Amino acid sequence: MQAVISNRSFKRVLTSIGSLAALAGVLAAPAALAQSAPQGQIVIPDDVKIFGNDNPNVRRATAVVNGDVITGTDVDQRLALIIAANKGKVEEDEMKRLRLQVLRNLIDETLQIQEAKASDIEVAQAEVDQSYARVAAQNFNQNTSAMDAYLKRIGSSPASLKRQIRGELSWRRLMQRNIAPFINVSEDEVNEILARLKAAKGTDEYRLGEIYLAATPETRQKVYENASQIVDQLRQGGSFVAYARQYSQASTAAVGGDLGWIRLAQLPGELASVAREMQTGQLVGPIEVPGGFDILYLIDKRQVLTADPRDAVLSLKQISLAFPKGISEAQAGQKAEDFASAINTAKGCGDVERVASQVGAQVVTNDQVKARDLPGPIQNSILKLSPGETLPPFGSLEDGVRILMLCGRDDPQADIGPSFEQLQAQMEDDRINKRAQMYLRDLRRDAIIEYN
Repeated sequence: MQAVISNRSFKRVLTSIGSLAALAGVLAAPAALAQSAPQGQIVIPDDVKIFGNDNPNVRRATAVVNGDVITGTDVDQRLALIIAANKGKVEEDEMKRLRLQVLRNLIDETLQIQEAKASDIEVAQAEVDQSYARVAAQNFNQNTSAMDAYLKRIGSSPASLKRQIRGELSWRRLMQRNIAPFINVSEDEVNEILARLKAAKGTDEYRLGEIYLAATPETRQKVYENASQIVDQLRQGGSFVAYARQYSQASTAAVGGDLGWIRLAQLPGELASVAREMQTGQLVGPIEVPGGFDILYLIDKRQVLTADPRDAVLSLKQISLAFPKGISEAQAGQKAEDFASAINTAKGCGDVERVASQVGAQVVTNDQVKARDLPGPIQNSILKLSPGETLPPFGSLEDGVRILMLCGRDDPQADIGPSFEQLQAQMEDDRINKRAQMYLRDLRRDAIIEYN
């Protein structure tokens, strides 16, 4: 049976974050063994001495991949996209690692485009331009002209982003032809998973983000240090999605590391024990797992096949009162208390405008507010209100004082879980991803790459 293909099925597989120092630790052994080592065994003495520059990657700004050139400008323009995603907050050491990672990504991208072309798969320029326009509209809320100007302003270019789009389209089409037709998920497999979901009704489900870095026993320490530096950058305000796209070696890299909704039983034991104790918005790592290290970010949490109160759609009125300039904290506190007392005299949402006008306050109405989208402390409090009740006043000297009044609430329906077709497509996606990783690994192994 031919698999159902979705955009998230063909996720880029990134290379490891390593260096010559990592290579120097591989299979260390005394120098005397070098002459007698059997064929295929790599032997490096304990007292290894590096002659010349101990980090030759620093001067490898460009590469030739099977005859196709990747220039320093290509690297700079793609790097500019990452820096912009992190709002320019990238340390110098991190910039060096990012540059090497971008070069590796461009090498993979070139291999993917070359393989598609060798298989007589062509992506028309019109398709690339259409995808570019969609990215501009959906991700940046801009037309293509504004998008062009923005990319140039941050030091990138439309050509760089379009090349990335061409690579993704080429690889996706190649997977559709060479892998997807040979992937099959039986009805029995899908039904077994559906039965497990029903049996797990009411148990906790987690939406996690991951950044996975592969490591061998020889590279373990170096990869751990790299993972720790990534965690530090994220805690300083770096974009988890941007770092996952560039660093993660998991198949989820292309979607910013998003694992989707999963249960703890689906995770390796090392990750499950950590995730169980995490709070929404918490970042944890690096966590050692078989084969490498993981960095986890808890995006959200819910219960399987159970309606989540935070999905309720609320009708709210916000009543705002500005403070006079130069008001003291004590005066503001008293004014906020008087303001709250006045609003409490309103007889429900239909009467709040009248009361607000008497005290010089403004009223804004929104009847499409998801409780989940409100700040955490407000979520829990507002879900306990009845229509016409208010939260305590909040604000600051600069912004004034505000009060939220609940006017109505539409509770969510119970989640019935994925359909047979949705679950089958997801399982097919996962198998396609694993085959795609192997395919790209083979392309890397057979490539002829010259560094300049």
